[in-house]
Amino acid sequence: MNKADGTDGSRPGGPAAPRGTVTQRAIERIKAMIAEGLLEPGQRLPTERDLAAQLGISRSSMREAIRALTVLGVLEARHGSGIYVTQLQAGDLLETFGVVADLSRGPRLVELLEVRRVLESTATALAAARITPERLASVEGHLAAMNATDDPEEILAHDLAFHREIAAAAGNETMAAVLEGLSSRTFRARVWRGYREEGAFDRTRREHAAIHRALAARDPEAARAAAAAHVGAVEEWLRAQLGEGAAAPTGRTGPEPGRPGS
Repeated sequence: MNKADGTDGSRPGGPAAPRGTVTQRAIERIKAMIAEGLLEPGQRLPTERDLAAQLGISRSSMREAIRALTVLGVLEARHGSGIYVTQLQAGDLLETFGVVADLSRGPRLVELLEVRRVLESTATALAAARITPERLASVEGHLAAMNATDDPEEILAHDLAFHREIAAAAGNETMAAVLEGLSSRTFRARVWRGYREEGAFDRTRREHAAIHRALAARDPEAARAAAAAHVGAVEEWLRAQLGEGAAAPTGRTGPEPGRPGS
């Protein structure tokens, strides 16, 4: 391959470009090939040697690019078969986003709740117009289960399922995938709130009931407002906790050590 013309990050008489720059260029070239339809979902990539030669990039940089895109879920390695473009499903491609959300804490967790509020209200409005009777019955079932128990873990499990059904009813798989990451990661804040704030679960039951009423009435604007108020209540509470200098939840799922249920 031609390194003298700078195709591999070097120039005549000058130092080589940082490896990260060349690798990033390889990543962008592969992504462009997928976007342009030169590589289709499920298609096997050319060999590392052939692809590096085709793009004018060293094999080591190409190897790093393929490894990075595999971690991101854009490519997958099949043992004994080669490297393939994944099916590019939203849930798979947003897994890395979920990891970032999972590790967030403090002000960043508040930002995630703010994003969730915007998306959740939109998804709930769409669901009010699109939800099927069967899915509405499932939403109602999770609400009834929340009302029938005082166990925090059970309430929160049905809370997650309640919102998952609504996101699916909105009919937008990408939005549902984003919300899945945000909802499961911000689960930690809701657990913390339930243990610290008296009456939090009673309030969340009422908020969920308001969302269900709007869905049953097929009223998108009422559904939007009810969902925004529900997520906004947690967001406002967390902002207040951070303002008071309280130890903020980390965004991790599962019971907090030393808390009930640990």
